[in-house]
Amino acid sequence: MAARTAAARNKSEIRNLKSEIPRRSTLDLDRLIHERLRLGIVSALAVNDRLTFNDLKGLLQTTDGNLSVHARKLEDAQYISCEKTFDGRMPRTEYRLTAAGRRAFEKYLAHMEAILKAVRD
Repeated sequence: MAARTAAARNKSEIRNLKSEIPRRSTLDLDRLIHERLRLGIVSALAVNDRLTFNDLKGLLQTTDGNLSVHARKLEDAQYISCEKTFDGRMPRTEYRLTAAGRRAFEKYLAHMEAILKAVRD
């Protein structure tokens, strides 16, 4: 009976420890990338050489203002670059993922994969 109680206690401790792993690990996530819309921007640019403002807006189904604010945060962190040109008389804004942005995104993905592995094991 005592052995069964000790085994149950150990299983409970393991479950508690596993539930704490993601909580602790998520504190170390890159908060700049972790926000939903910024993660979408970085993800889209990771698989596309460049995207226009309108491409991103349509892809992420967001507003001009929301996209602009989040893109600016990523630009200020030097995760993305912004190039403004004109196509005839129409302004054209294109975004690209920088080398620093790609490194940050890859680190973020590795961190998320480690969290998922810890939870599944």
